[in-house]
Amino acid sequence: MTILEDKDMLEKVFPGLSRHGKDPVITIVADRCAGCQECVIRCPVGALSMDETRWIALGNSDLCVGCRQCVRTCPFSAIYIEGDPQVSARVVLEDKEPEKLLYSVEELRQGFANFEEALKEANRCLSCPDPTCVRGCPTHNDIPGFIAAIRENDLQKAADILAKTSCIPDICSRVCNQAAQCEGACSWSLAQDVPVAIGKLERYITDNIHLQGPVAKSGMGNSKVAIVGSGPAAIAAAWELVQEGVGVDVFEKDSKPGGLIVWGIPDFTLPLEIADRPWKELTKAGVNLFCDHKVEPEAIAGMLDKYDHVILAYGASAPIKTSAPGNSYQGVTDATVFLQSAHQNLAEGGNRKAFLESLGLRSETTLDGNKDSDNQSDLDYRILVLGAGNTAMDVARSARRFGLKATCIDWVDERFAIARPDEVAEARAEGVEILFSTTLQEILAKDNKVTSVILAETKQEKSDVAPKILGDKLREVTVDLVVMAMGYRVDQGFASRYLPMPRNRNISIPDHTRWMASGILASKASPFAYSGAVGTQSLRREDGLLQAQLPYDHRLWIVGDALIGPATVVEAMAHGKRCAQSIIKSLLPSDLDGIRSGGYKVLVCYDSMGGTTKQIADDIANKISHSANSVTVKSIRDTSKADIVYADLIICGTWVEGLIFTKVGPSKSMNKWLHELPNLHGKQAALFCTYGVNPKSTLTVMTDILSVKGVKIITTMALKSKEITTADYATKLDNYLSEIAMYTEVDFLTSHKVS
Repeated sequence: MTILEDKDMLEKVFPGLSRHGKDPVITIVADRCAGCQECVIRCPVGALSMDETRWIALGNSDLCVGCRQCVRTCPFSAIYIEGDPQVSARVVLEDKEPEKLLYSVEELRQGFANFEEALKEANRCLSCPDPTCVRGCPTHNDIPGFIAAIRENDLQKAADILAKTSCIPDICSRVCNQAAQCEGACSWSLAQDVPVAIGKLERYITDNIHLQGPVAKSGMGNSKVAIVGSGPAAIAAAWELVQEGVGVDVFEKDSKPGGLIVWGIPDFTLPLEIADRPWKELTKAGVNLFCDHKVEPEAIAGMLDKYDHVILAYGASAPIKTSAPGNSYQGVTDATVFLQSAHQNLAEGGNRKAFLESLGLRSETTLDGNKDSDNQSDLDYRILVLGAGNTAMDVARSARRFGLKATCIDWVDERFAIARPDEVAEARAEGVEILFSTTLQEILAKDNKVTSVILAETKQEKSDVAPKILGDKLREVTVDLVVMAMGYRVDQGFASRYLPMPRNRNISIPDHTRWMASGILASKASPFAYSGAVGTQSLRREDGLLQAQLPYDHRLWIVGDALIGPATVVEAMAHGKRCAQSIIKSLLPSDLDGIRSGGYKVLVCYDSMGGTTKQIADDIANKISHSANSVTVKSIRDTSKADIVYADLIICGTWVEGLIFTKVGPSKSMNKWLHELPNLHGKQAALFCTYGVNPKSTLTVMTDILSVKGVKIITTMALKSKEITTADYATKLDNYLSEIAMYTEVDFLTSHKVS
C-alpha cells in the first residue's frame, strides 16, 4: 500500500476524493485500544498507525477520508470519527425515456457513455484492503481488481478478472439489485454515503469488450453430468463443467433455454440478445441442450444410472396463487403466463389484438402508438396486478406497452415494501398506478368472466408485524384481468421428494465472527441501499453457497432457487458455479502421490474438557502436516461450516461424558454439533475419543449420526486418558493414521512435503 504523507498526495492517489462538508477527525480512546492493528490493516488511505512504545493506534486526521472502516472493524470500540465522508459525487445516469411506449422493447437503463464518465466513477473507489463490497457480492467478484483495471483503461484485463467469478456479467450488471448487495456493502455506503456505481462499471466493461465463451478442455475422460433446468444456476454449472472437459446434457421443459432471464425479465431491462448469449456460447462449446423435455421427479433415479452426476437446477417457477374468492374465474392468470405471452408477442414486433386474445380478452380497435393516448376508448382494458415486487413491476410495465391500464396493489405499507424504489419510480413514470396498503378481498364476475374486484385498505405500523385489514374500508374497482405476481415457490413435485426443500440459510457463530471482523456487519446500509442489513443478508447468502457445494445425496446436487427458494440471478449463478467446482474436484484423477490436484485438506476438530483430547488432536496434526497440503486444528466451537465443506478428510475427537454405571457417550457439545451438521455425502471422516474408565458406545453413536448424513467413517480409535503418557501412545497413533491412509491413499506417516 502506498504510504501517504499529506493531503496533496492523498488526492493524487485517490482522485475521486473531494473535500467537502466537515473534515473528518479521528479520536482514539487509549484505554480501550488493545493494539490489535485491525484498524491499521484495513485503513485504505494509511491514516492510522501504531505507537510502538505504548502499542496503541495513532490517527492522522489530515489523511482521513471518513470511510469509517476503522470504526466498523475495531473490536473494542476504541475509535471514533467525526466529520463527513470525503468523496466526490456519484456519476448520475438518467434512465432513457421511450419515444413511443407502445410495443417498445428499447433498453431504458443507461450505461456510461464514454471512458471519461467511467473513469470518474472508478476513481471514487478506495481499493479497500478488506473490501466489504466483495463480501456483499454473492459470487465474490474481485471488484477492486476490475475497477483498478478500468482506471488503467485496460478493459480486457477487467473482463478477464470478472470471468474468474462470473460467466454472465453482462446480465448481472443489468438485473442485479446492487444496492442490496455489492453497492450496499461498499465502504461509502456503510459510512452512510453514496457507494461506487459498481454495477454500472461492470456493465461498462461488458458493453465494450467481447465476452469469451467457455473453451472445452480435454482430460476428464468420459465423465458426463446431467442438468435439469437452464436458468442462471444451470448456465454457470454447465459453463464450469464444459470448460473442464466434462460432457454436459441439459434438459429444459420450455421451448427455449434461459428460464426467468429470458421470459421473466422484459427486453427493456434485459435485451434479448444479451439474455440469449450464454446458451449460444454453451452450445457452441459442446453442451447438449434438450428443450421441450420435462424431467419428472421419478426420472432422476434413472438419470443417476446413466450419468456420473445429476444437478437439479429447476428453479422456483411455481407462482403463488391468491386465496381470494373468485380466483378460478376466466380472467385470472399468473405472471408467468402473462410475461411469456408478452415476451413472445413483443419479440415478433407487437400485436395488441393477438396479445389480448392470448389472455382470453378481445380487442376491437388498434392503438395508434401515441404515448399520451390514455384517453382513447380502446384503453378501457384494465389489469390488476397482485403484488408490487420486481415481477409485478415487470408485468405492469409490459402491460403499458400494449396500451393497458395497470394497477399494482401490495398489502404492506410502502415504507416496508420489498419492491426496489428505482423500479417503482420507473413504473410510475410509465403510467402504472401502484397502491400500497391495499389488498384484494374478492374477485367478482359475470358469466364466469372477471368484471371487478373488491379492494380493502390495510394498516401497518412495523415492518415485522403483518398489516391489519380494515374491513370497513372497501371499494369496488372495475378490471378485465387479474394477474397474480406475488412471487414464486419451488415446484412441489420436486420439493416434496427432496425434503427439506427449500433449505434455510443459517448463520453459524464461527462464520458470524469471521465476517464481523470485516466490518460488514457493524452498521446498517445507507439510505441509498434502502437501509437494509446488507451484512446479515450477505452472510445468509454465504451459507447458501456452502450448501450448494455439498451434494443432496450421492452424486445428486440441488442448486439455486431449487435449493434455497426464490433468490437472485447472481446468487443462482454462484450456486451453479460452486456446485460444478465440487463435481470437478470429485472427478479429477489422483496424482502420483495419491493427492487430488488442488491439494488435500484435513480438518482436525475436537471437543476437549481437560486438554487431553486437544493434545491428541494437536499430535495428529503435527504428524500429518508433512504430507497434507493443509491441516487445520480447531475446537468444534470455532469450526465453521466452511471448514467442513472445504475439508477432504475430517478427523473428529471427543471426550467421553457420563457415568459408567448409567450411560456414557460423546460429550453433549459434540453430540449437538454432530446433529447440526449439514448432509455431507461424499465426505470421509475418522473418529477418536478419550475416556477415563470405559468408552462404551461413544464411537458407535458418533458413527451412526454421521452415517445418516452421508459421511463414510474410515476408522475409529479409543484412547484411555492416561495412555498418552505411555510408550504405546505413538504406536497407536501411527496405526490409526495408517488405517486412514489405506482409504485416502495419502501416506500420512512419510516426511514427504506436498508442493
